[in-house]
Amino acid sequence: MVKKISGNELKTAAASGVAVVDFSAQWCGPCQRVAPILEEVSDELDGKANFFNIDIDENADAADEYGITNIPALMVMKDGEVVDMQVGFQPKENLCSFIGQYL
Repeated sequence: MVKKISGNELKTAAASGVAVVDFSAQWCGPCQRVAPILEEVSDELDGKANFFNIDIDENADAADEYGITNIPALMVMKDGEVVDMQVGFQPKENLCSFIGQYL
């Protein structure tokens, strides 16, 4: 399950283990296309990684803090540290491979 959080919850939410953070917006077509795919991936990787969504319109400070200039942007954090980021729509296989390398 992808949990919707605010930017000020991010550091706490991603403090331990692997966290995947989806930066998106309601008006973003590619974001809306990747959301159900990310939901599937989160179900498949349940217990191995935590998944979060942050709306950049509601959390501009978080987007600025992490240098998000294009969306959808998927950020992988491990024990609270950013280890990788991917921008743009990706098919499920690519997302699984991208996230899987950090598990």
